[in-house]
Order: sequence, then structure tokens, then C-alpha cells
Amino acid sequence: MSACTPTRHDDPHRKEHSHEPHSPPSPRPRGPRLTGADVSASIAVFLIALPLSLGIALATGAPLQAGLVAAAVGGVVVGRLGGAPLQVSGPAAGLTVVTAELIQRYGWRTTCAITVLAGLAQLGLGLLRVARTALAVSPAIVHGMLAGIGVTIAVAQLHIVLGGTPHSSVLLNLRDLPAQLAQVQTAALSVSALTLCLLLAWPRLPGRAGRLLRVVPAPLVAVTGATASAALLGFGLPKVDLPSWSSHALAGLPEGPALGLIAAVLTITLVCSVQSLLGAVAVDKMVAARPALSGRVRRADLDRELLGQGAANVVSGTLGGLPIAGVAVRSTANVNAGAVSRNSTTLHGVLVVIAALLMVPVLELIPLASLAALVMAVGIQMVSLHHIRTVTRHREVLVYAVTTVGVVFLGVLQGVALGIGMAVAVALHRLTRTRITHHEKEGVHHVHVRGQLTFLAVPRLSRTLHLVPQGVHAVVELDGSFMDHAAYESLQDWQSTQTAHGGTVELVGRRTGVRIGEPTGPAGLHPDGGTTAPDSSGCRCHPWTPWRNHQCAIPETGGPAQRNNAETTTAGAPEDTEHTEPSDLIAKLGALGTPGTPGAKVEAPAPPSSPRAPDATTPTANQLARGISAFQRNTAPLVRSELARLAREGQQPSQLFLTCADSRLVTSMITSSGPGDLFVVRNVGNLVPPPGEESGDDSVAAAIEYAVDVLRVRSITVCGHSGCGAMQALLAADQDTTQTPLRRWLRHGRPSVARMADGSRPAARLAGRAAADTVEQLCLTNVIQQLQHLRAHDAVSRALRAGELELHGMYFHVGEAQAYLLSEVHEGEVFDHVGVADLTA
Repeated sequence: MSACTPTRHDDPHRKEHSHEPHSPPSPRPRGPRLTGADVSASIAVFLIALPLSLGIALATGAPLQAGLVAAAVGGVVVGRLGGAPLQVSGPAAGLTVVTAELIQRYGWRTTCAITVLAGLAQLGLGLLRVARTALAVSPAIVHGMLAGIGVTIAVAQLHIVLGGTPHSSVLLNLRDLPAQLAQVQTAALSVSALTLCLLLAWPRLPGRAGRLLRVVPAPLVAVTGATASAALLGFGLPKVDLPSWSSHALAGLPEGPALGLIAAVLTITLVCSVQSLLGAVAVDKMVAARPALSGRVRRADLDRELLGQGAANVVSGTLGGLPIAGVAVRSTANVNAGAVSRNSTTLHGVLVVIAALLMVPVLELIPLASLAALVMAVGIQMVSLHHIRTVTRHREVLVYAVTTVGVVFLGVLQGVALGIGMAVAVALHRLTRTRITHHEKEGVHHVHVRGQLTFLAVPRLSRTLHLVPQGVHAVVELDGSFMDHAAYESLQDWQSTQTAHGGTVELVGRRTGVRIGEPTGPAGLHPDGGTTAPDSSGCRCHPWTPWRNHQCAIPETGGPAQRNNAETTTAGAPEDTEHTEPSDLIAKLGALGTPGTPGAKVEAPAPPSSPRAPDATTPTANQLARGISAFQRNTAPLVRSELARLAREGQQPSQLFLTCADSRLVTSMITSSGPGDLFVVRNVGNLVPPPGEESGDDSVAAAIEYAVDVLRVRSITVCGHSGCGAMQALLAADQDTTQTPLRRWLRHGRPSVARMADGSRPAARLAGRAAADTVEQLCLTNVIQQLQHLRAHDAVSRALRAGELELHGMYFHVGEAQAYLLSEVHEGEVFDHVGVADLTA
């Protein structure tokens, strides 16, 4: 029977207990405990929420208790049930216009019923898990909606600030504004002006004392200061009037036309949901920006947040409160005050309940003009200049403007509908706005397609392509990021016809010389209808180079002449500039390109008096950080599991790859290798010092010994490349006997020079042709000579005798992107092509 009893090691999924043997079991995990940070944050949020809730209730025309009810319910219910722990919910300024319109049309009790129905609708949407869908609304529409609501609030509250009474319509408020300015009440204006001054000046108090005073929220200081001033000066202004809670109106049965009620419910649901979900995303960003919070606060669960908001609206509407949504001002204050859990939100709601029950005499001292000024400032802040700049930069200012104007003059739901329609129209306009031109230059016909190629542009594309005579050379420049199947087939059919009549077609990107496909045939088009045209920034980074090379900006170093030379090289006119007669060895190594080789990039060395160290103003100052950031964002998630496996198992490469330190030689690219495949050694000139001649530099010999004896690699490859600066320096050796580390290192390449000069040996060559010049000849010879040095190492010779190791020579032509492998044949050493046929072997 004991054999049937599983032991601990029989069950690999068994969890170990963290408590000591025979100790009582660990208690069940509970919610986060109330911390001092949450208490202080809840007090800060409460002090902001109290005056704002009263002000928003005043702006809507609802009973003032309704604002306190909504603030309390938003704190307690959403704080407990919501999915965004640090977002604070309550009566929001974005709902002011909608609620005011509903109260004017249906009355307060029906408005409460509409709030309950909107909450039920939110619960249904939360159960359907469609919260993410709300984020598909264009930010320009959301910002335009908030801006329109802000304008409406500001215009209405301005009448109260001036001592008058606002109308329900923006047009009426604007029409009566001149008359109101002519009848300004000095007392109301003075109290409002003091409120605004304190509200704006308090966050800007200087010095250490200012930092201490700014702990108290500015809205509380503004309202308190204005209230105290009005009391001291004896102003007879209308004040907050909180009737007895026993007479507080609760929700009733909705009364009114069914279609109007349905539209009202949809409007409240839309505005509350979108504002709350966008606020939750914004709070996540604020939390992520604070390392101390990012590990303690979970990301928002948007579906749960929608359920919490729905439950809160049901409760708030039932108890006679305003509609509830996530509030940006209070949420920001909560995060900035250091809250670490949802307890701060809940506690702030409890404090609102206590204030509503015990602080009624104090609240009734607040002048309505002060609350109106506070709400007017909130409305003005909703018209954000940052949002306007953002939508302008993304060319969506028309959507923003239409939404704003529609909300101001027609209403929230109508304005949002207009904004959505305008967003769709703008998207279709961008999709169909394709410019196709044709011109002939020096016998070559150029067709330039600018914009997206869809079926709507096929007729214009076909007409333009048929302007090109058959049998001629044509260049089609595609300047766009999308091509659908209809456009693909049209272009492919024309290309096939042109090729069949003896013509050639070259498909290029937006910059001359960036080829998308072969000059003939349909290779330039991808089966999915896309192209590889680069972006419009003029950047030299090609879409097929994930490392991006960071050549989008050339650092401005040296004098004007040097900067002009850098700009000329970047533009490619001419890009193969040759450095003329370098004066020393460093200059020879700086001339990395072989003279006359297209695409070689050469720069002169900076004089000792002007070191080329990038400062904070150069584009290269943060280049490494940007590259690392791009890796962490784009590549790290894809390779993390593989690197974790390599970290556990250790490195087990099969090849030692010894090559030059030249920046253009990307070993992983030319060998299609990944992490753990190659043990790479790079040095100037891909040199292998013979045993005993290292002169204090044993790094190459140590790497060889470690790779062969410890890692047990099965092959070693010595790879040279075209335009090697070390080989150029060896050929240009002068009579200067000054010993530098570079000169001492390059002496290991002198046997290669001697081997090339030995006429008794056959000259190394490439398959099908001899070396292009002396530099290329030395590059090829150097690979062969370094292989001979490699064989002299004890570890290598032992492995070769045992048949456990292979040696390979390789040459990579940078300008041609062509790899060659050394093959020993009877007529001499030949570097043969590595083509597609070799990859299938």
C-alpha cells in the first residue's frame, strides 16, 4: 500500500510550503493594507474633490447634494470594484453639458433614472468585454469632445462669475454676454477673480516655503480664500444651499419620449465609458513613469473598470447623484500624492460622506461665484493646447475642429457623430489621394506614384502606365506604404507586357537608387501587394536592415568644410569620395573604402586640436541609448526565451569566426546566425599572430585555445573583406619608424605582403576574375596566410590531426554583398562564389 503513496519527488508539480515544519498554515492572502501613503493621498484627493463636486453640481443645475453623492459613490464603489486601482471617479466636468441638458429637458428625477440605465448599459458592455473597443475612437474626436464641453462650461460659468444667470444654450449665453458685461456685479467679480488668482498662483509659489505650502491643493486654497474674503468684506452673494438630506430627491421612473430617452442613455454611456477608459490608460502611463509604483500597482483591467463604473452609476443614479466617470484631475493628484493601492480612492469617498453629513454649515459659507470661477477654470483647461498641437502634427485638426464646433452648438452626441463622420472622410481622402505622374528624361520614362495604391487609383495608374512606349526602359517610383491586390495585378500585368516586348522595368523607392526589385520581371512586387519603399524622412535606413545603421543623421563635427563633406556623403553626391593621400597610418585606416569603390564612405581624421567627441547637442549623443531602447522594445521580447535557454545551458557554438573589426562587416547578417551559433573574434585586419610572436598580446591565441579545447568548435573561419583599411596601411608603409600599438600589431600582416610579392606562388583570385587591384589582392592573400598561422597553434594542429576540426577561408565583398569561400584546386587558391545553390546542399 505504501508503494501507491506518491512521494515528494514523484510529483514534479508539487509546490513547496514556505512555512516551517509543523507550523500553522500560511494565512490566505488578503487585499492591500491601509498605508500612510494611501491615507495622505486620500486626504489630498478629498480636498480637491469637495469643491469640484459642488461646482460641477452647480454648473449642471442639479441639487448640490448630487455632486457629493456622486463623489462618495465614485470613491467607494469604483474604488472597490473598478479595474484601475489609482483612478479616482466622481462627477466629471466632461459630463456637465450632457447632464445640464437632460435636467432642462426631462427634470432631475428622470435624469437620475437615465444615469441608472446608463450604468446598466455599462455593466452589459463590461460583461461583453468590449472595453478595448472604446479605445478605437480617434483621440482627435475625444479631445475635440472635451474641448467643446470645456468651451460650453466656460461660457456658461462666465455669466455667474459676472454676477448673472446662465442660459442652457451656448448661443444664448454668447448673445447675452455683452449685456452681462454691461451689468457686472463688482462683488461677484471680485470673489471670482480672487479664486482664479489663487488657483493659478498657488502651484507656482517659489522657494522652500512654496514647496511646503503646495502640499495643500490649489482648488481648496482658492475656494477657502475667496470664502474667507467674502465673509470678511461682508459681500451679500448667493452661497451654497444644501437642503436637508430628508428632502433629497431620488431617482424616479423615466418620463419622456422613448427615442429621446434612448439617445440620452447612449450619450451618458458613451461619454462616461470613453472618458473613464482613456483615463485608466493615462493613469497606467503615470504609474509606469514612477519606478517605485510600477512594481506594486497592477495595470488597469479595462473590462473590470467598465463594470465598476457601471455599478457606480447605478448606485449614484438610484441615490440621486450625478453621472460618474474617471476624473483626470483627481486621478493625477492621487498618483502624485504617492497612493499605492485602491484604498486611497475608497478612503477619499468615505471622507466625502463624512463631510456631507458633518460639514454642512461650513460648506454653506462658500459663494457660488467662487465655485463658478473654479469650474470655469476647469473648462478652460479642457481646451488643451497640447492636444491641439498633437492633432495638428498628425493632420487631424479638421476632425478636432468639427467635433468641437458640433459639441458646442449641437450637443455632445451630435458633435461626436460629426467627428466620427469627418474622421472617416479624412481617412478615405488619404486613401484615395494618389498622385501619378509621368515624364521622360534622357530616353528613360519615369512614373512616380505618390500615395497609397488601391483599386480606386487603378484607372489613373493604368492610363499613366500606357503612356510609356513598349520596348523602352522605365523606372516606376513607388512612394507609399500600401498596395492592394487590384493595384498589384495592374502593375504586374503591365510589367510583364513591357518585359515581353523587350523593355525593362525598374521598381524603386522614393529615393533614386533604392531598388525594390530586379529591373525586369515582377520581382519588385510582393505577393501580398506591399512594397518595401522606405519612409519619407530621407533616412538612409532601409526597411530590410533591422539594425538600422543609425545613418539618419550625420553628426556635425569639425569645421564647416567637414560638415559640408558629411552632408554631401549622406546625400550620395558623390558617396564614393576618396580621401586624397593620407599623411599617416591612422589616415590610412580611416579610409575604409577602396578608392573607386561605389558606396565607400571615407572621412578624414580630426586634427589633435579638435577631437571629435560628440557632445549633448550632436545626433550621436544618445545613439547607443536609442539603439538599446529599440532592442528592448522590439527585439528582446522575441529572443528572451531563447537567450534564457542559452543562459541555462551555457554557450555551445559550433564555429570560431575570426574576422576584421570593420564596422561594415556584420557577422550575424552575412552568416545568417543567431545567439549561440558563432564564437567571434574581431581585430584590425583579421590577423592571427603566429605562436610566440604575440609580444604581450595573447588575446587571439587565448581565444583560439578556448574555442578549440574548451568549446570544442568544429570549424574555424578566417574572413577578410574588401576595402580593408589594415591592408591599405600595410601597402602604404613608409620609413617612419615610430612605434605605436597599431604599428606593432600590423607587423603580423607583413608575412602576407611577402607572400603576395613571392612570384613563385600562384596569385589568389576570385572565381571568374583576378583581384581588382593590389589592395584586394592583399586581402585575399592575407586570408590564406592567416590560415597558415592558424595551423601552427598547438590546439589547432592537434584537432586537425584528430579530424575534429576544419579550417575555412572566406572573403566578403562589401560593395557587392557577395561572400566567397576558399577552395584549394590544382591551379591555385581560388575564392569561389557562395550562391543559392550552395545553401540547399
